[in-house]
Amino acid sequence: MTLKVLLADDHAIVRRGVAQLLMERGVASDVEEAETGADALALAARGAYDIVLLDISLPDINGLDVLKRLKRDTPNVPVLMFSMYREDQYAVRALKAGASGYLSKTADPALMIRAVQQVAAGRKYVSPEMAEALANYVSLDAERMPHEKLSDREFQTLCMLASGKRLTDIAHALSLSVKTVSVYRTRLLEKMKLANNAELTFYVMSNRLVDMNPAIAG
Repeated sequence: MTLKVLLADDHAIVRRGVAQLLMERGVASDVEEAETGADALALAARGAYDIVLLDISLPDINGLDVLKRLKRDTPNVPVLMFSMYREDQYAVRALKAGASGYLSKTADPALMIRAVQQVAAGRKYVSPEMAEALANYVSLDAERMPHEKLSDREFQTLCMLASGKRLTDIAHALSLSVKTVSVYRTRLLEKMKLANNAELTFYVMSNRLVDMNPAIAG
């Protein structure tokens, strides 16, 4: 059975490449594309899809937030996260939010096809890197990295601050008030025992939590 796929990614060349791969290999009969989180949510509300391929980095709504809304509104549609971010950065958070798998954009075509088919069939897709991330997550709390103890909102705020965004920019991106974002900043600094944005940025860069080249981040 070929699949009807919803692909949400803000890079047109990525969408076209993935769509072409899935169609040419006979995996998908139809691939509908969404450039933004809002587009993805609107299409998901109108159509019946066998699987959603969802990027983390979208221009309007963070992919984790889109995931949570999808699982609330269309809980039976499996979601495979598809991102440039390493598995140890977002995979555990994505799985906790309802994703059926997490695939790196560096994966080869055969691996992508296997992951798509596995998730569409109702199973979970777990790469070796994700399995390691999961193993690390369930280890003793004292052994977890400081950023792994943050809530999703705090983690998003952390990464955006390190990328040079102002509180007003973050508030707009997350549809929150500046006061709320300021509270998240205060909390994450306390949890991570950091003093200021300079220490925060150094921590994020040292642990490669964000891709500092926005042209290829996804």
